[in-house]
Amino acid sequence: MTTSVRRLPGWAKAVAALVLVLAVLFAGIRLAVLPGIKDLFGTETHDRSGPALLKSIQDMSRYDAASGTFQVVVDLDKDAKFLPDAIRGTRTLYVGAGTVDAYVDLGQIGEKDVRVDGDRTSATLRLPHARLGRPALDPDHSYAVSKQRGLLDRLGDLFSDNPNSEQAVQKLAVRHIGEAARSSGLTARAESNTTGMLQGLLRSLGFREVRVTYGTAG
Repeated sequence: MTTSVRRLPGWAKAVAALVLVLAVLFAGIRLAVLPGIKDLFGTETHDRSGPALLKSIQDMSRYDAASGTFQVVVDLDKDAKFLPDAIRGTRTLYVGAGTVDAYVDLGQIGEKDVRVDGDRTSATLRLPHARLGRPALDPDHSYAVSKQRGLLDRLGDLFSDNPNSEQAVQKLAVRHIGEAARSSGLTARAESNTTGMLQGLLRSLGFREVRVTYGTAG
């Protein structure tokens, strides 16, 4: 007696292969969340970077007179037209912390901006107004609170070279920190500190009266 082997149709093989792939995927996820198991398949990080190269050196003539620390919560929502958020769209909640320095550029002072009387007891200086430096984001105190992604965005992350990129929210954080610095009175504080520094320095050199003003130097 012969036994005939019943072959599965092509669609059944495709379904079976899909089920097998999903089973392996979910099994891997379950293993990853079990305590201790994920360490067996963990990755090691090696820093193979080359030495830093010196590109240029610049002489600094500015006096950093004040520094402000700021924190902003960025809520960035990107929607796709005609598609629900569950399919396409992202929403990121990001806490950005950074600093902004305020400085006075002493290199802009010209000969006409410094006046000293004959007996060298009185001096008048005219300095340029204080300016703000570029905001510097602090990576140690900046972090993403949550990131929601649609199905298509999650699939795209699987094939992306940098799936955890936060460049967009970081740029927004820097912009908002800069805006906050401009309305914080940081430049006024820098001018006050610069005046105190110069008065203390010149009085230690024998000047009894030191007057510092701010405007267009040169």
